[in-house]
Amino acid sequence: MPELEECSGIRYLRESAYDRKTIKQITRPAIAQVKTFKEYPDAPKIELHRTWELSQSKITSLLQNRRSLRKYGKEPIKLEELAFMLWASQGITAKSAHYSFRTSPSGGALYPIETYLSANRVEGLEPGLYHFDPQNFCLDQLSKGDSTKDVAACCLDQNFMVNAAVCFMWTGVLRRCLSKYGNRGMRYVILDAGHICQNLLTAAEATGNGACPVAAFYDNEMNTLLGLDAAEETAIYAAAVGKKQEIKGEGLKLLKTGAAV
Repeated sequence: MPELEECSGIRYLRESAYDRKTIKQITRPAIAQVKTFKEYPDAPKIELHRTWELSQSKITSLLQNRRSLRKYGKEPIKLEELAFMLWASQGITAKSAHYSFRTSPSGGALYPIETYLSANRVEGLEPGLYHFDPQNFCLDQLSKGDSTKDVAACCLDQNFMVNAAVCFMWTGVLRRCLSKYGNRGMRYVILDAGHICQNLLTAAEATGNGACPVAAFYDNEMNTLLGLDAAEETAIYAAAVGKKQEIKGEGLKLLKTGAAV
């Protein structure tokens, strides 16, 4: 329906899209950089605890060790691990009236984000494209065959994605949110994707996997790959997931929890 195109949020989405013909011609505004950390040198300082009770130790280690991982082992991930990651990112946890609440928050409990998968090395799952159905907690098989090369091509030819066990792709059903919130709703669509991705990253760490978020992609190519009607539903975000492998060379220096940098 054409009324969506009248929304300024939709115009922003269209005008910030990438395609192969124009990506090298895009001119970025000349915006001066700022410091990474904001400081209030004259404000009183209240020191915070750098350690916490043992009940928080599990989530502490997950957040401490999480990093964007672009190198994956050849070992497949288990279907059970994938199921946990899907539940952690968008699983339904409670119901009230006609609302179904999930592990990640959503403005107005509207949940405009849909999850698609490109499975490559998942035990018990045939390679192919899938859609996650959170209501029935199952996968809809959309096509057969390894599509990770196609996904990588859509994502500005970032070839590390070819070696992933599975790639997540999140789309926004725009009308689901904008019909209630109008222009402001575009912010909520993008925020929802961020909430979901962070849950996935934590769940990947919990299952011995690594993940890397991907925001750079050719919008129309991704939409075509997933068979979307781009006027109603469009790609928003993506992530690659795979088994961790030992990386040679000097690693990161991990700080103690809460340590000053």
